[in-house]
Amino acid sequence: MYEHFYGLSELPFELTANPKYLFLTPRQREALSILQYGLFSAKSITVMIGEAGTGKTTLIRAALESERCREVRCIYLNNPALNAEDFIRVLALKFDLGAECGGSKPLLLEKLEQLLRRRREGGEITALVIDEAQSLSVGLLEEIRLLANIETPSAKLLPLVLAGQPELAARLEDPAIRQLKQRVTLRCELQPFELANTAAYIASRVSTAGGDPSNLFTRDAVTLIHEYSAGIPRTINVICDNALVSGMAVGCRRIDRAVILEVCRDLRLSSRREQPIRPHNSSARDHASLFAAESSDGRAHPADANGSQDGY
Repeated sequence: MYEHFYGLSELPFELTANPKYLFLTPRQREALSILQYGLFSAKSITVMIGEAGTGKTTLIRAALESERCREVRCIYLNNPALNAEDFIRVLALKFDLGAECGGSKPLLLEKLEQLLRRRREGGEITALVIDEAQSLSVGLLEEIRLLANIETPSAKLLPLVLAGQPELAARLEDPAIRQLKQRVTLRCELQPFELANTAAYIASRVSTAGGDPSNLFTRDAVTLIHEYSAGIPRTINVICDNALVSGMAVGCRRIDRAVILEVCRDLRLSSRREQPIRPHNSSARDHASLFAAESSDGRAHPADANGSQDGY
């Protein structure tokens, strides 16, 4: 819609979980490594926790498409709000085990184990990834525990990944599912961006879409985007996308503070001025160096994650 107006080759702020636009903070890089390790090493259960919009689905897809997981065949479920009977039928369908297995849990478990053993003997790992896992009922979590029990004397045959919002972490503390929690071998957690990460994230997406980030958003605009998004990547995308549409409508080639304020009012977003705890090796200079001094033409040149001034 606005690509030509801003010199972009494609829309940079779509909400799809596209690994092409993968942006890794140190915390997310660690989470990606944990996901990959849990999958290619066939660990029992890997849990990933993060607020809505922090990039869990994107990281899962990036892990599955990575070279480390080239031998992993994944069954992916992103709608776990099912009863136990429907869950069994979905598994039978996803694993191509036939309708008969969908009506019988004992038969499903038997046929599934046979399938997993054949695949493992052929050098292939089969994994089950459940996104939005905070919606799982206690009954479904028990079914998942049974799946985690499928194993040989030396290896798990069906590594599982449970990704969900913080409610999932609370659910795992329920004494009724303590046996499931005991099978969690790996765990990672995503956090909202700090200001420097928000600036670098916006720059990364604009650059990937063929644009020049230093000429697209002012430093005040980026700061406001961070405040109104609370550092949540999905919300950052929504604000930036709307800002570019609004900017094009009024002929504004560089998004400034006024455009962001108008967009956030329209989206009914509230400013949340955060004061995050800085890492022990951070300093006031880190924040100050996020943006370099403005040039004589009034353009800001924010520093990138490595301290250069080529982008946000």
